[in-house]
Amino acid sequence: MDQGRKRILSGVQPSGKIHLGNYFGAIRQHIALQNEAECFYFIADYHALTTLQDPAGLRENVQDVALAYLALGLDPEKAVFFRQSDVPEVTELTWILSTVTNMGLLERAVSYKEKIEKGIEANVGLFTYPMLMASDILIYRSHLVPVGKDQVQHIEMTQNIAGRFNRAYKEVFPIPQYRLDKESKVPGTDGQKMSKSYGNTIEVFAEGKPLRKTVMGIVTDSTPVEAPKDPERCNVFALYRLFATEEEQAALAARYRAGGMGYSVAKQLLLEKIEQYFAAARERRKQLVNDPDFVENVLRKGAQRARAEAQKTMALVREAVGMKAHSVV
Repeated sequence: MDQGRKRILSGVQPSGKIHLGNYFGAIRQHIALQNEAECFYFIADYHALTTLQDPAGLRENVQDVALAYLALGLDPEKAVFFRQSDVPEVTELTWILSTVTNMGLLERAVSYKEKIEKGIEANVGLFTYPMLMASDILIYRSHLVPVGKDQVQHIEMTQNIAGRFNRAYKEVFPIPQYRLDKESKVPGTDGQKMSKSYGNTIEVFAEGKPLRKTVMGIVTDSTPVEAPKDPERCNVFALYRLFATEEEQAALAARYRAGGMGYSVAKQLLLEKIEQYFAAARERRKQLVNDPDFVENVLRKGAQRARAEAQKTMALVREAVGMKAHSVV
């Protein structure tokens, strides 16, 4: 690793089709960061097992995430891109870190409590999710982890775990910091936060009639066509501003306030923006679908690079705790 460069790590769960919330909330920033630092991005298939127990579904979701990132601009020559499960050392580190982690730390995890409240089964994997996340971060000795506000606690838990290990044994891990993603408020078609669990998403790679049906189905109020409307209270306008220039936003806002424009007009303008913005990425994805060997090769090479770093870290960890280096059988 270039000692002068910061190492950034982030993972994405393969939980379904990539939507606008995923893109504006994380993927767009990840693509930009590959030009600024040494980036490790992984598809978190180990994590997905806490809630998804469907082998075919998992394989399909993993492939969908890989296709999305590559189509949207991830450069495998710049960023290390891989499947989490292709680096089994991360599970060994999870066990070792669990021996220096206080139970109370995990019991305070807000995300665990929230998922249980939503009816997700309280399995051990879900409870120890922050342990695996800490291993993901620490095994590559990452410096920065881009996250949304809901993940900040997990980074703080990772800092705690790394500090406890370093104090118990010796200084192996740098203490990672979180980088708060610039918050992009992406409302779903019903006005709530866009989320697969709410069934209110607009898929990045949807097109034609399915995309049109989704956009035209965005929930709006019942203000008559002739009446003035408030753009700041409209889901359609909130989505439109993600794509539009300031001048375009101002022009549409003026049409809202003047009255005489139905919401269907704004929805049509939004639809055109989505089509235009993702047109090149959609074509790139179609090419990638027809070249599965290329996609698999990217993930395999990424895993080789990631695993080489993970093995270096595990050699230090095993030495620190008093274990011999792995012998080759």
